[in-house]
Amino acid sequence: MNANKTGRRYGRWILLILVALPIAFWYFGSPVVAVNFSPNSEGEFHYAWNTQDRIHRGDIKHGGSAVEFGYLFPDDDFFMMFDWWTDKGFQRCIDITPKWGRTIDIYLDETGRIDIAKTGPDVISRLKQCTGEPDPFRS
Repeated sequence: MNANKTGRRYGRWILLILVALPIAFWYFGSPVVAVNFSPNSEGEFHYAWNTQDRIHRGDIKHGGSAVEFGYLFPDDDFFMMFDWWTDKGFQRCIDITPKWGRTIDIYLDETGRIDIAKTGPDVISRLKQCTGEPDPFRS
């Protein structure tokens, strides 16, 4: 085997790794927030994610989840808010501070409040009530 061909073969692998590593870092390093709705809930919730310059809206039924990715390198103005409501007038909002490189799981009970029994205390410490909105932890 020619030494030149061996060098090309290893060069291709190194190039592939150099391309794949930043993509993997970006994918696995981005913070993720998942809001999980109780499977015991009767109604349907509408929601809106507001992540700095992105807004996503949707509907979700009992047992479903709403997921949003944060920014890998957020600036000082970064914010992530999650609003959820029903057609019957129930409305809540939380301001979330995501943690770099991990998933934050937030659980809602059947009435739509944040379930503090299932949501971890480290996650609850990253949640704030939105200004002028009802307390998301109480009915």
